[in-house]
Amino acid sequence: MTILVTGAAGFIGYHLSKSLLKANHRVIGVDSINDYYSVDLKYARLKDLGVSEVDASLDGLECSSELYPNFSFVKVDLADNTAVEKLFKRTTFDKVCHLAAQAGVRYSIKNPGVYIQSNLVAFGNLLEALRHHKVDHFIYASSSSVYGETKEVPFKVDQRVDHPISLYAATKKANELMAHTYSHLYAINTTGLRFFTVYGPWGRPDMAYYLFTKAILKGEPIKVFNQGEMRRDFTYIDDIVEGVQRIIEQPIGKRDTYKIYNIGNHKTETLMDFISTLEQHLGKTAVKEYLPMQPGDVSQTYADVSALEQDYGYAPNTSIDEGLKRFAKWYLEHRIG
Repeated sequence: MTILVTGAAGFIGYHLSKSLLKANHRVIGVDSINDYYSVDLKYARLKDLGVSEVDASLDGLECSSELYPNFSFVKVDLADNTAVEKLFKRTTFDKVCHLAAQAGVRYSIKNPGVYIQSNLVAFGNLLEALRHHKVDHFIYASSSSVYGETKEVPFKVDQRVDHPISLYAATKKANELMAHTYSHLYAINTTGLRFFTVYGPWGRPDMAYYLFTKAILKGEPIKVFNQGEMRRDFTYIDDIVEGVQRIIEQPIGKRDTYKIYNIGNHKTETLMDFISTLEQHLGKTAVKEYLPMQPGDVSQTYADVSALEQDYGYAPNTSIDEGLKRFAKWYLEHRIG
């Protein structure tokens, strides 16, 4: 299969690309390599996929991997409709997995324009490309943030999600609505995945666990919001990738053209237990600065993944203890970002 993975220099995109390559698929990875967080980390991920920083920094040019014969990378801003059209004219894709987006709940409050371009304009450009070029299946990243501050747990995909409390969440809800419209009008097979707090090696430096790790090792205080009264469905990267790859590889068959799934660990953990486990694996106690809830944050997330289990056999099995152990080991060896 030939698969387009957007956001290939990002956390999930990098891991998914590597897993698909090991399964002998052809992968075309694209990314704009923006500077929301360290571009050094993004180039390091691409280097691990066999693409040098020099090659990866060339706009619009497809460069081949030196490690994986089936991988090539193109630096593309998906908000540029002309660049997207060139991408789809150049290669015929069997599947498209769209993971590129401007991430970050808090950042969306300060920089809304970036989210409009990256999460809405780019998404619309991809849908238009899918409309005009035959692609079997479009899988895209949504987010648990669409549930807002709901008190109904675990979160189920049939719950109302009409009250996002950040622009980031609103753009993800908008993506689901846009995909629904294109599925209905043009019979495009779309699957939206609501990700729940993904963590692990090569992760995003703006995520809490990454920030905690850097601060703990430096002896600096960590910021614990909502006085620590928060719960999250922390999901290890390998479990996420395994689930996404199952969806990509399974024939579309007879199903609704439009589907939405939660993809998480189906378990909610307290923030304080998470911090305690991280401290154990770093061998150092955190200095904690307790702060109020931040605008746009939610107090808890908890995924019902029964639909994904039923349709694709998804079965997350990495504990917080094991996942943080692997992350701490990786970070202590690399210290990137």
